[in-house]
Parts: sequence; C-alpha cells; structure tokens
Amino acid sequence: MLMSTACPIQVTIDPGSGFCFGVTTAINKAEEELARGGKLYCLGDIVHNNEEVNRLHAMGMDTITHTQLDELSDARVLLRAHGEPPETYATARRNNIEIIDATCPVVLQLQRRVKECYDHSDNAVQIVIYGKRGHAEVNGLVGQTDGNAIVIEHTDEIDCLDFTRDIALFSQTTKSIEGLKAMSEAISKRLVSPARLTCHDTICRQVANRVERLKEFARSHDLILFVSGSKSSNGRILYNECLQVNTNTHMVSSEKDLDSEWLTGVSSVGVCGATSTPRWLMERVKDTVLNTFNQ
Repeated sequence: MLMSTACPIQVTIDPGSGFCFGVTTAINKAEEELARGGKLYCLGDIVHNNEEVNRLHAMGMDTITHTQLDELSDARVLLRAHGEPPETYATARRNNIEIIDATCPVVLQLQRRVKECYDHSDNAVQIVIYGKRGHAEVNGLVGQTDGNAIVIEHTDEIDCLDFTRDIALFSQTTKSIEGLKAMSEAISKRLVSPARLTCHDTICRQVANRVERLKEFARSHDLILFVSGSKSSNGRILYNECLQVNTNTHMVSSEKDLDSEWLTGVSSVGVCGATSTPRWLMERVKDTVLNTFNQ
C-alpha cells in the first residue's frame, strides 16, 4: 500500500523512452481506423503492453489470433509493427479481409532483404536469424524463407549450423549491437574454409541508440521505475541495462505496482520504459509518485 512521505521527491521521465516510430505509426493507424467506425481487429497485441491494448479495446478494437484470422471473413484487420509472413496476406486475400498494414518500415526492409537473399541463394546459403524464437517479427522473417531460416537466440546454440556452408546472418531489429557482434564472432570462429559468413546489420538504430542514453539516465537518479509490459522482450533488455548501472531499479506494469518501501531515503526518481510503453502510462506513474509521496 502506498503511503505519503514528508521528504519531497523529484520525479523525471526519460525523454527518450516510450513508443518507437514503428509503434507510434501503428497506434495512429489503429486510432484512425477506429474513428471511421465499424469493427476493427488486430492480429496479435498491437503492442506488448496490456494497458495500451486495453485502452484501444475500449475504443472498439479486438485482438485476434492467427487461428481466428483463418475463420474470419469480410472484415478489417490491422497488422501491427512486428510484421507478418506471406501466409497471413494469402489468408486475407482468400477470406476477403481488408488489411490495414502497420508493419514498421524498418521491419519491411529487413523482410525484403531476407527474401532476396533466400530467393537468390538456391538453398546454397544457410540463412540465420539472430532473434527470439517465436517472436512475431522473427516469425515474419522466417516466413520469407518458406520456413527454412534457422533462428538462433544465443551463441551456445550454433552447433546446429553447418560450418562447411556459407551463412547469411540477419538480426531481429530490436536485438543489441553487442549481441549481434558476439554472434557473428562465434560463427566466424567455427567456419571451415572456403565457407563464408555475411553478417547483415539489421538492428534498428532508433532502438539501439537508446541504450547508452538510458544508462546515463539511470545513473543520475536514486531510484528507477522502469515501466513495461511483461511480454515485451525489448522491455526486459532495457530494464536489465538500467539494472546494471543502478541496482535500485524496479520494473512496474503500471502505477498499481508501486511499493512505498522503494522510496525510503530517495530524493530523485527516474521513470522510463520500453519501445512498447505509452507516454501516458509513464506520466501516470510519475503523477502517482508525486501525488502520493509529496503531500
């Protein structure tokens, strides 16, 4: 339970946190479509944040699964920023579904590069995706290769590769630059000549460049409240970056998760979040701290 304190607390929101360009565009498209009236569906959570999903649901947007998409017809369906495999578009055409495509331009470009590599390799090149297995973006990338791409999450999983054959390495857009470098180096060390590795740096710089700024923000406050949905892989990565430089960092999904004990002896609080965290939710966390503890 939250209790007030006599000591005034300074609360600052990290100006670089919150929705990335791709997510902002998807949210805007959803709101525009909802303003037109009629039923709107979204294939999967539009963003990995339950608070934002619930807000849009209250406006009239329902989230559906791929199984439900197969059974749907004569409807409007929004594709979120993560992107989709070709099979999704084929299903939409077959079922007379109007697609509202909000795929992030960075993801679309990556999909094209993966498909071009696959189409021109004649199966001579192993296409490897450095990313989270089962993630929506990764599923969309694998779909560009008819399901033949190999997904690797960690360097200790590379034993499954054939090091006598050429390898083309791509990355999920939200992975870290350091992680991609480590993956590239691990594969290179195992290659058997004349096999070659081509590493495609496909990481979104808008996301990657947040890390150092976020770490500096975390260092400059007594307490960090990292606002993120539990489903956000980007959120977990950025939260851990904060935790490395400020051990007094706590992840919260909303203001309801705040604990008064965290603020004992604290004079400055930094509020930040993932690329899937809406600004209004960070503002609500800030306001709750100020209204409750600065009375």
